[in-house]
Amino acid sequence: MQSQQASASYGQLVIGPPGSGKTTFCNGMQQLINAIGRRNCCVVNLDPANDFLPYDCDVNIKDLVTVEDVSKSLNLGPNGALIYCMEYLETNQDWLQKQLKKDPEKNYYIFDCPGQIELYTNHNSLKNVIQWLTTKQEIHLTATNLVDSHYCSDPNKFISVLMTSLATMIHMELPLVHILSKMDLAEKNGTFSFNLEYYTEVLDLSKLLDSIPNTKFSEKFKSLNEKICEVVEDYSLVSFIPLHVENKESMLSALDKIDRANGYSLSGGAGEERNMQKLLSVAVGADFQFTKTSTMQENYLS
Repeated sequence: MQSQQASASYGQLVIGPPGSGKTTFCNGMQQLINAIGRRNCCVVNLDPANDFLPYDCDVNIKDLVTVEDVSKSLNLGPNGALIYCMEYLETNQDWLQKQLKKDPEKNYYIFDCPGQIELYTNHNSLKNVIQWLTTKQEIHLTATNLVDSHYCSDPNKFISVLMTSLATMIHMELPLVHILSKMDLAEKNGTFSFNLEYYTEVLDLSKLLDSIPNTKFSEKFKSLNEKICEVVEDYSLVSFIPLHVENKESMLSALDKIDRANGYSLSGGAGEERNMQKLLSVAVGADFQFTKTSTMQENYLS
């Protein structure tokens, strides 16, 4: 049993809209994993348009295909070229398999994914690649969905975030952790109407609907917003954890949730747990999530 656990592969699929901080998160997560004593982390860039990689990249899709080359050769725009790249990756899974197996000691994967939201809500190429990773390569994955926290300051945008987050959960068919990223910039575009816990726990969306300013635009889409909120509440699946990538407690909490979802936490690692406790300098109890949310509220919200 122990040898089976040691050889098992785990990982996180970092997804989310453009500008939500996916690459920064991957960089911070790589540093954190190294700090707690893991030496098995493999970071994979799956964004063929990403020219800025602050982390140590083990596998880079740009060695296979790039958006720039596809745009020039096929005369496609950036979105069309990126979709083509994902379809090209799907037909070249053997390349990805060889890259992932280059270092057999590395069996915890962080996949840095593109920002086009349609890849996670309705297009099938990336989904098919992920299903191949989980079934054929037997990598236990958690999808980590990053959403910019400043959307909470606009009720209409937050309703859209809830809908796309739910659609992503249904489409990707993976355990999924939703994260409100960039908490240090949460109120750069306006203050929150409610406290942070309201948004993280997605509480009573009728209050959110009531907070929408009464304008011609809001009246036009009032019924649509109401129906979206009904769908979100009926499924009752979406909740968020707040995150500031430079805050170690915040990152450790995110890693804990991700690894509970993908099963890594069940595979052992007592020494790693001690290292996490040393970094936190506190005992992580059942009320840690509430404490962390309260701390985020106090530190970053007015």
